[in-house]
Amino acid sequence: MEKSQNEDAAKAGDEGTQNPQALAALQDGLDSITHNPPIDVESLLPKLVKRRVNALKQLQVQGTHLEAKFYKEVHELERKYSALYQPIFDKRRDIVTGAVEPTDEECAWHSDQEDEEGLAEDLNKKVTVEEDKKEETATEEDPKGIPEFWLTIFRRVDMLSDMLQEHDEPILKHLKDIKVKFSEPDEPMSFTLEFHFEPNNYFKNEVLTKAYRMKSEPDTDDPFSFEGPEIVDCEGCQIDWHKGKDVTVKTIKKKQKHKGRGTVRTVTKQVPNDSFFNFFNPVKVSDGEMDEDSEFTLATDFEIGHFFRERIVPRAVLYFTGEAMEDDESFEEEELEEEEDHDEDGEEDEGEDDSKKVEQQPEECKQQ
Repeated sequence: MEKSQNEDAAKAGDEGTQNPQALAALQDGLDSITHNPPIDVESLLPKLVKRRVNALKQLQVQGTHLEAKFYKEVHELERKYSALYQPIFDKRRDIVTGAVEPTDEECAWHSDQEDEEGLAEDLNKKVTVEEDKKEETATEEDPKGIPEFWLTIFRRVDMLSDMLQEHDEPILKHLKDIKVKFSEPDEPMSFTLEFHFEPNNYFKNEVLTKAYRMKSEPDTDDPFSFEGPEIVDCEGCQIDWHKGKDVTVKTIKKKQKHKGRGTVRTVTKQVPNDSFFNFFNPVKVSDGEMDEDSEFTLATDFEIGHFFRERIVPRAVLYFTGEAMEDDESFEEEELEEEEDHDEDGEEDEGEDDSKKVEQQPEECKQQ
């Protein structure tokens, strides 16, 4: 039946656009394959219609190239505004590191907790002299800046906490800033993440970098697959570790037995170790085919790079407080609640059906 409908549709295409019955047959043929495995719909079109569709594809390609140009200009706009944002981010760094103490005016912030704090004000006035002294002592021991600012963000964000190891945390306590640098106008489209560290006992670098090269032009062979700029490669940096401090490797000992003499010796060797700092030694995009694990690792790397650039760096304080995470979770919960409502409706329907079945049972069945 399906075959005959398709044949009728193809026949209608050959008869052209002048025959209303032929067009009706064509429409019936297209409707019949809507829910079936996809076939070449264009082959069912009348020649004149197919010719016009080809013209639309040419227009689509032109639009795609225009879209690519649009994204390149967006990149230039990002680069321009990055310079305008930087003084704000520099002030954030100075407050986080304790280099600058914000004024009372800069610290003024209205929050939902103010009402609760107002209600508790009377209780706060009743504190004892001894508690006042403790408070003064605590003030004297006030920590510098905002301790573990970036490390707290790493812990909160699932994408980053999955990479974080216990031995990484003491190092990330020395992380004082993360910056995004965009490529210059005469350079290929790219951006670089800069991780700025204060002097520490782990490595000599003051800045660790991760550069992401981007592509914002349609593929010649498949122009319709273009969906905007995409990361196509990334490059890390060499970390100059102090002796014995490299957390990306671990030393293991193995016993080896001599086949002839039977003597045993212990050999030590270094093997790769899980660490966030492997982020700076990414999988390289090779000309040959990569295995599935490498492709997944690279795709995850690209996703993390985007996340740092678009979310973490611009909104760091909201990830530190968890407010950004709450927004994301609220959105997900709304979707889940919708799904649960559907499930509940289904369950209620089933319950109603069951009750009806019970009511319809003969009296003798109910007594049993």
